[in-house]
Amino acid sequence: MYFAALLARTEDGWEASDTELDDVETLSDLADLAREASPDEDTVLVLIEQEDAWFGVVRVDGEEDPRIYVSDAAAAARSSYGEILLTDELLGRDPGDDDLDDLDLDGTEDGESDDEDEDGAEGGGGAAGSAEAVPHGPVGDAEVLDDLGVSEKELRSMSGDAVGEIAEALGASDVLETVR
Repeated sequence: MYFAALLARTEDGWEASDTELDDVETLSDLADLAREASPDEDTVLVLIEQEDAWFGVVRVDGEEDPRIYVSDAAAAARSSYGEILLTDELLGRDPGDDDLDDLDLDGTEDGESDDEDEDGAEGGGGAAGSAEAVPHGPVGDAEVLDDLGVSEKELRSMSGDAVGEIAEALGASDVLETVR
């Protein structure tokens, strides 16, 4: 179970709307969705929380690249919504690395070493390998909300109802509750 909301900063304060992420496949899609919530290019926050396991904050300021913070990358990696946020850049990976791993460069004929690799993957070795690539704990821009009154230290210490805590710190808990 997850909860996602958009908080758009306006001249009159924060406006909240809940959002379905079913049609969102990439970070770019998510950023476009956020920009639609604020035609005046004001700050928009996308707050995502999944069963108290992890939360994410995506901040979109006009046409600038989105800024992202994820409280637990390993937990988020197990979620289709979390995978949207965990870009190669956020995880410090070279986007081309995965492509090279898929190439057969060892000189063996088709199937010789691939069978052994697949057997290891079926036993859980492959899954553990990919999980190791995603760090446990927070990733991203922990200062994403600093200028809005939520310090890096506060953001890193949040758990449980982090989305509610963020909204409260922003003075937007009432508007958030209307969409919960």
